[in-house]
Amino acid sequence: MSDFTGTGTLVRLALRRDRILLPAWILVFAGMAYSSAAATVGLYPDEAARRTAAEAVNSSTALVALYGPVYDPESLGEISLFKMTAFGAALAAVLMIFLVVRHTRGDEESGRLELMASGRLGRNAPLTAALIVVTGASLVMALLSAGALSSTGLSGQGSLAFGLGWGLTGLAFGAVAAICVQITTGARAARGIALIALAVAYAIRAIADVTEGTWLSWLSPIGWMQQVRAYAGDRWWVLLLPLALTVVCVPIAFALRSRRDLGAGFITDRPGPAHGRLGTVWGLAWRLQRSVLLVWAAVFALFGLLMGSLIESSTGFLNSEQAIEFLEKLGGAKTLTDAFLGTELSFMGIIVTGFGISAAARLRSEETDGHAEVLLAQPVDRLRWALSHILIAAGGVAAILLAGGLGLAIGAALTTDNAPGFWSLVGAALARVPAAWVLTAVVVLLFGWLPRWVPLAWGVFVAALVLGEFAPLWDAPQWVMDVSPFVHSPRLPAASASMGGLIPLAAIAVVLLVVGLVGWRRRDLQP
Repeated sequence: MSDFTGTGTLVRLALRRDRILLPAWILVFAGMAYSSAAATVGLYPDEAARRTAAEAVNSSTALVALYGPVYDPESLGEISLFKMTAFGAALAAVLMIFLVVRHTRGDEESGRLELMASGRLGRNAPLTAALIVVTGASLVMALLSAGALSSTGLSGQGSLAFGLGWGLTGLAFGAVAAICVQITTGARAARGIALIALAVAYAIRAIADVTEGTWLSWLSPIGWMQQVRAYAGDRWWVLLLPLALTVVCVPIAFALRSRRDLGAGFITDRPGPAHGRLGTVWGLAWRLQRSVLLVWAAVFALFGLLMGSLIESSTGFLNSEQAIEFLEKLGGAKTLTDAFLGTELSFMGIIVTGFGISAAARLRSEETDGHAEVLLAQPVDRLRWALSHILIAAGGVAAILLAGGLGLAIGAALTTDNAPGFWSLVGAALARVPAAWVLTAVVVLLFGWLPRWVPLAWGVFVAALVLGEFAPLWDAPQWVMDVSPFVHSPRLPAASASMGGLIPLAAIAVVLLVVGLVGWRRRDLQP
């Protein structure tokens, strides 16, 4: 029997399991590309209008850090899609990371692969099948997105370069995830490492664009997407870089797979002490989630420190007399600094939501693994057990943003005087907590009433992100944009930021949490 026996069967199984969600997400990407282009194509009828818009974008360090610069100020395609270039590539990478982990380490963790391996199934078949599915999904997404962009009247050549940039970026991070699943022993850890790698790549790209250190962007796969320069020269050869990363990572993943047993990983769980010291479910929840929480906090503190150190350069793009005059009318350099900080803090608030969802979803994985059944067979209260993980998720979100805010404040204090006060920045970071709590509470709601639909919380997260970031480009009604909790987070540290959304967000999170816990008390355990 070959190491690849059963690959075709597993491909068909994966496509059947993802027959609804995968096509839906591919269509979402193509729809985002089409709607973003269609909504802006008519706004810039001539080169003068496009140049003015490009100067406005490049003059805002906040926009450049979050989305990247406009390389060709006269290109209609660049102006229409500057928000979607790096950000959309990162979203495509997230999708492919989840696909690879789901069909490899996720199936190992659940015992599904062990069951199938008792038949005719080669050692490398699961990984091969997952990579085939990700490759096909990436190419289909690339071609559909290119076709959608071309249908709006944009250049067909630029549209194909843009679509392939998205697809190949997703494919490259799928290959990175293939390595991560060999290293770890759990799906959550594999996803976490892969997502941290993605966040680092995005941060390197942001730092490169803000500091005008173009060479740094060549160290980031997200930067490669920008360097393709779709609609601004179409550098086709840059597409070879994500392909090369894929070619390098895939053999490493197979080599690592050949050196481990099913269910094992190179980073193993440390054995506990001979005599247990955990006397409460609170201590157990902390023990299970502390490593991930501490890593997230450390990464956010470092990211905040880096962003804080860049405040001094937030006016570095003001090389246009019109931009300088416009800024002075708004209130001077402090306005631009506040916008930069507000955008970076919003970005941090969005990312930390991923931790909240993942930590709260531990309730469901503990249930499906049978751990909850063992605990609840003892004199352990159901609500106390659930609240132990919910507290880690909610408190962890606050702790991570606190670490990011402290890092941002320290970086600003060390490098510039043109920044808000130390504690103002820390408070601005914590103001992003309630929005993340709302989506964390969605997990608890699903866990209580529809436990098998807990993964749907990630779809709700992406929908909230898309509505918050791109609905204004589509001229969506305000009530549609208000569905996203991220819209209601105050844009601190700007003095004009409204704090009115914090209490409603916290109240909604509490209501969702209570309703979810009521459902958890009423239902039986489900495998």
